[in-house]
Amino acid sequence: MAGHSKWANIQHRKGKQDKLRSKMFSKFAKEITVAAKMGDPDPEKNPRLRLAVKAAKAQSMPKDVIDRAIKKSQGGDAEDYTEIRYEGYGVNGIAIIVEAMTDNLNRTASNVRSYFTKAGGNLGTTGSVAHSFDRVGEISYPATAGDADTVMMAALEAGAEDVESDEDGHWIYCKVEDLSDVSDALETALGESTESKLVWRPQSRTEVDLDTAQKLMRLIDLLEEDDDVQTVTHNFDIPEDVAAQLDA
Repeated sequence: MAGHSKWANIQHRKGKQDKLRSKMFSKFAKEITVAAKMGDPDPEKNPRLRLAVKAAKAQSMPKDVIDRAIKKSQGGDAEDYTEIRYEGYGVNGIAIIVEAMTDNLNRTASNVRSYFTKAGGNLGTTGSVAHSFDRVGEISYPATAGDADTVMMAALEAGAEDVESDEDGHWIYCKVEDLSDVSDALETALGESTESKLVWRPQSRTEVDLDTAQKLMRLIDLLEEDDDVQTVTHNFDIPEDVAAQLDA
């Protein structure tokens, strides 16, 4: 399996945190509303909703906003969203998976296609890059949760399949269907996690140079700024010296 990289699933770079915070909350709210509408509005009885609420709380989303999103799912005016996945390639054949929730499939498809084109990539067909990723549950902990051996033992006892640790933290992987149970067991052993979610985990990563990284980051920025896009995952890795130039 590919090693974890702090550049592997870039969500928001430092300078954009505040600018994108409200957009991030909007996406959390959409996921919470959809999860509650599809299942029970009680997080304790709805694993998907429980994970969505946990992810929102981890990013300091206010409780009243979370409660409002759940309540909205039970009203007759709740939007009818369709979940859809797009797959494509950035420059140099870098594989990219885009997950979206939309109330207008034509609009979203057109926008996503235009982002790939503007950034020198191309949108592929469903399944064109997914074979290069594994769909798994990912539970993250800060480095302060314990040393690598302690976290590894706790993860294995909780039913996880793999653990990656470095100076930045710990990433625990499990089967999709086990995410809720493994997350709960780890919370008992290690305390509350930073995040628990389903991810597309690349089977291998490709290191990129500065020019390629800049073009790829432009594509990711375009995608993440779209209100319909929930997540963007890729299989490239940015070496530390290149990352330093990006942040300069």
